[in-house]
Amino acid sequence: MKIGIIGAGAMGSGIAQVAANAGNEVVLCDSQPPALEKSRAQLVSSLGKLVEKNKMSREAAEHISGKIHYNSDIESLSQSDWVIEAIVEDLTVKKSIFSSIEKWVSPSCVLASNTSSLSITAIAAACEYNERVIGIHFFNPAPLMPLVEIIPGLQTAHNLPDICKKTLASWGKNPVIAKDTPGFIVNRIARPFYGEALRIYEEGIADISTIDAAMRDQGFRLGPFELMDMIGNDVNYAVTESVFAAFYFDPRFRPSLTQKRMVEAGWLGKKSGRGFYMYQGIETHPKPSGDTGLRKKISSRIIAMLINEAYDALYLGIAGEEDIDMAMTKGVNYPKGLIKWGREIGIGIVVEQLDALYKTYREDRYRCSPIMRI
Repeated sequence: MKIGIIGAGAMGSGIAQVAANAGNEVVLCDSQPPALEKSRAQLVSSLGKLVEKNKMSREAAEHISGKIHYNSDIESLSQSDWVIEAIVEDLTVKKSIFSSIEKWVSPSCVLASNTSSLSITAIAAACEYNERVIGIHFFNPAPLMPLVEIIPGLQTAHNLPDICKKTLASWGKNPVIAKDTPGFIVNRIARPFYGEALRIYEEGIADISTIDAAMRDQGFRLGPFELMDMIGNDVNYAVTESVFAAFYFDPRFRPSLTQKRMVEAGWLGKKSGRGFYMYQGIETHPKPSGDTGLRKKISSRIIAMLINEAYDALYLGIAGEEDIDMAMTKGVNYPKGLIKWGREIGIGIVVEQLDALYKTYREDRYRCSPIMRI
């Protein structure tokens, strides 16, 4: 296959590497030549490190490099079988790009967006042949993260999601199919991991280190504040704000003023040297509380909210049970699939936890998904 990629940033470059590694001819297109040169240099560097660590042969690295061609002219994508857009998360910009690319590619060329939360249906509306538009959302870094979300829009041809699923599986990925709703699977279901942790901190129940430790106790590689610092508070806050607005301000997705203030202060996390933790010089985290009862209380509350969100996604037909659990384990490295985890704990116990939170706060934020009461 001939794969065109629009956007030579981190995601576009990573997707290009994945496609080339699977044996496809790839054209990486970006209107800014310096971005293309940076992408080329980073690919050579990353492949070189893999060769040095004996994780890839020099021949394989050269083969991948030779499969990727760099061009600043959108006309260079004219022979593509697929075009995958990986540019800024702006609906107006994406619609403009999709409308433009249609003039150069054949009517049978698949047009895919790597958006993490924007409406595929809205993007497709900009195209004449909108039945070939679909969402293909890779996770960062694309060469390492196995999950890919496939999102058909209302106009997408019925057979296209399965075609994409088979193709991406042949590329070595774990594809899942999601309904075109805000945040798709992962960015929707993961919101309580951050939002409820922030709420617990704001209520003064525990400090940041203790909340993080409580979640690591349950098998999460990073606590919510550690992860927000790694992602970037600006990025994490923007996703939460976008999902909140897209769901007509449902209180379950309400952003945190604490995180907003962090963004306003420029305390974005690791990339700025300071976030919820300090990263200047020697990285040190305050010692968490050793109160195991408190830590269990914290983790139980956050996990109950995550399980509720996963079951609600199932209830609303966002994705199937297997795809939901795979998305959370393969996309954000959760220790267990949330549907399975709910059954292990006992759905009745989770419902009791949610009902107790609702009784305390009287907020719709804590409403229990109807499917959990069946």
